[in-house]
Amino acid sequence: MKVYETKNIRNIALIGGAKSGKTTMAESMLFEGKIINRKGTVEDHNTVSDYRPIEIERQHSVHSSLLYTTYNDNKINIVDVPGFSDYVGETIAALRVCDTALMLVNGQSGVEATTETAWKQTEIAGSPVVFTINQLDHNSANFEETVTALKDYFGDKVTVIQYPVNPGEGFSTIIDLVLMKQLKFNEGGGEPEITEIPASEQDKAGKLHLALVERAAEGDEALMEKYFENDTLSLSEMREGIRKGLTTRTIFPVMCSSAKHGIGISRILDFVNNSCPSPLAMPAVKTKDGKVFSCSTQDPVGIFVFKTSVEQHLGEVTFFKLWGGTLTEGTDLICPRNGHKERLSQLFILNGKNREKVDKIMAGDIAIAIKLKDIKTGDSLMDPKFGDDRFEELNLPTELYTVAVKAENSTDDEKVASALNEMHRTDPTISIGLSRELRQMLIKSQGEFHLNTIKWYLKNVYKVDVETFAPKVPYRETITKAARANYRHKKQSGGSGQFGEVHMAIQPYFEGYQDPTDFPVRGTEEHELPWGGKLIFKNSIVGGAIDARFLPAILKGIMERMTEGPLTGSYARDIVVYVYDGKMHPVDSNEISFKLAGRFAFIEAFKSAGPKIMEPIYNLEVCVPEDMMGAVMTDLQGRRAIIMGMESARKNQIIKAKVPGAEMSKYVTSLSALTSGRGTFSLAYDAYQQVPTDVQEKLLKEYEESEKEED
Repeated sequence: MKVYETKNIRNIALIGGAKSGKTTMAESMLFEGKIINRKGTVEDHNTVSDYRPIEIERQHSVHSSLLYTTYNDNKINIVDVPGFSDYVGETIAALRVCDTALMLVNGQSGVEATTETAWKQTEIAGSPVVFTINQLDHNSANFEETVTALKDYFGDKVTVIQYPVNPGEGFSTIIDLVLMKQLKFNEGGGEPEITEIPASEQDKAGKLHLALVERAAEGDEALMEKYFENDTLSLSEMREGIRKGLTTRTIFPVMCSSAKHGIGISRILDFVNNSCPSPLAMPAVKTKDGKVFSCSTQDPVGIFVFKTSVEQHLGEVTFFKLWGGTLTEGTDLICPRNGHKERLSQLFILNGKNREKVDKIMAGDIAIAIKLKDIKTGDSLMDPKFGDDRFEELNLPTELYTVAVKAENSTDDEKVASALNEMHRTDPTISIGLSRELRQMLIKSQGEFHLNTIKWYLKNVYKVDVETFAPKVPYRETITKAARANYRHKKQSGGSGQFGEVHMAIQPYFEGYQDPTDFPVRGTEEHELPWGGKLIFKNSIVGGAIDARFLPAILKGIMERMTEGPLTGSYARDIVVYVYDGKMHPVDSNEISFKLAGRFAFIEAFKSAGPKIMEPIYNLEVCVPEDMMGAVMTDLQGRRAIIMGMESARKNQIIKAKVPGAEMSKYVTSLSALTSGRGTFSLAYDAYQQVPTDVQEKLLKEYEESEKEED
């Protein structure tokens, strides 16, 4: 495999909506670059990109794939990214290492919800974007309407640089406004026949060319001066202006294609070569300690791992971009996360599942290594002299969809946990955890589609069947008024017995609470509870009614019961406890006796103290198209949400609300259905609040019934 210099490398991410033709585009690019001699199709299950069993079965991308093609002595690395929003983590990772996002838009359906999702990630990443309106060979394709929609959604920096002459069945001809030529392609692709623009198209082409020249000149003062002097720009100046405009996001070119028939593909590759930035033209990347990497071979070696996967016959594969230096086989680098030395004994270039061995790669290139010891997505591998310095990790989205999971056969529980942890290593947007509080194993993902992928792997790869169900809500229990109780624990079973009696008062904890005046406070212990809130434990014993050595046992009994509150078994919080009296026996009193007496005295007092269930409340922000607000607001009201305000965001409205966590199960699915996939939301924990009376009664009844079932 030829070693390519940094200036001859281009890195592009194929992003956009599902069914926009990204995998077919990748196939056509490889065919045009003569990397493959026959194009596969998604329907025939033989594309280079979608090679995994789950992708063959479902006929769409589930994981990003690393590919490459060559064109005019340049190497073009391609990361083909899944289109569904549930796989947004793959988009984020691809944009981190690619220098241009080639966003495909379905010419039949225009700007879709998944187009908007992908666009938002390019905004966050600051990525250059080139739009390609694809599938223009369909009769229902409409180039003009799609361009209008692109400008409507993404602004007037969207700039046409090509337009189709004959869209629809038989689409073959494009007017190119950079070259100012007509390009006619043969069925199947290849280099086009280049002719002058016909008279019938000259007025339209002239107006669009002028708009393009103005936009290309805007990003550079020197080009603007040349434009004012000459009323135009040369081809090389135009390309320079577009390249600078892409890196500063002041231009978003629009091209056109039919990837299925190879129409426009060679020109897209030519545009990538001549007008899209190489790694050298992109802004430098800084480490956490401020070290600058400019994708130069003069920099020290620095690697960023953007993906890990387990591949058949290879094992664990590490996908990385080299952000500095020249990397050769056998290089030893340090992983700053754990301090381990990793030897990159073998380097490969990938095309889907096909790999080619290379001896070295240059800064800016993307490659893989295998059999590394302890590397995960988001890690850095650095020259040892950098110590623990590293590149910023991936900024992955918060999980939106949570379910509880258990194996259908309880003997497989450990196997399920192990499988889920392996999946988390290769897809960090999956979060796995065993909740001791809820006594459930939880999977947190990006949505129902994402969850179904996890279940597919569990069933088909790990060979375990699982059940998923709504997770329990982490309620809290507390009290609303003061109460007192006493309990005597007495047990005699031959020999020494058990005896302990505890008199207890409790009251709610809040800032500025007052102690009772009818007994003294001799000592105070303040406990910050791991689950939030406080327990204040006070010794108010007078006259030695209970020996001080038994107070820790009483506290332990109370704490144990607070981990399983009397109302629903949830954690209790924010309570002040006074132990003010009791009795001992000279022989039978011991720690276990006072632990049990304290526990049951606490339960009796708690039930008399106006007990209340508290629920977690979240700050919710929902971003929806303006015409869909009514349905979303109605749905939120049904979820006991309190609307806090609204604000505009381009074509969308942002609804801000406070909503109980108990009402947000499967909200990602509901919002998608209400808004045809265009709605997005974020949740952030706010506080615990008391549940309404009717909700508390329902919860008490459910808990009582569940206790009967367990008995």
